[in-house]
Amino acid sequence: MNGLLSGIFVADRAGTPMRSLDRAELVIGRGIRGDRYFTETGTFSPKAKKPSQEVTLVEAEEVEAFNAATGGALRPEELRRNLVTRGVRLNDFVGVEFTVGSVVLKGIRLCEPCDYLAGLTSAAVRQTFVHRAGLRAAIVAGGVACVGDAIAIRGR
Repeated sequence: MNGLLSGIFVADRAGTPMRSLDRAELVIGRGIRGDRYFTETGTFSPKAKKPSQEVTLVEAEEVEAFNAATGGALRPEELRRNLVTRGVRLNDFVGVEFTVGSVVLKGIRLCEPCDYLAGLTSAAVRQTFVHRAGLRAAIVAGGVACVGDAIAIRGR
């Protein structure tokens, strides 16, 4: 099951719009350089950083399915996830190490929609994206990820 990285997004601070990057540095224990959680200024930034807050991912196909079902025009970055994938089922990556180019991530848990996200988008996001809103991952081996990089379960 190979896919590709179709988008990279970061926000400078909590509540600010996500901005698109062609490439990003992923740092073990910190996240994506330039993102609000890297600098601990995100809405849910705790005093002690958790591995599940380093990187978030979402499938482009799930956003497209949501739009088709609701007639919406939601963009992937509006879900406030860092990495947008295509061609992989992220739910299968929980507890699994996988690569994004040369970067190694480990899926920690599903990234379920919350009331905060529904408030920024629509109530339909909270209901429709249950178990489909993406993945929280820790950085196992950092480096630079670029749009177009291959995504694969490690060792396959």
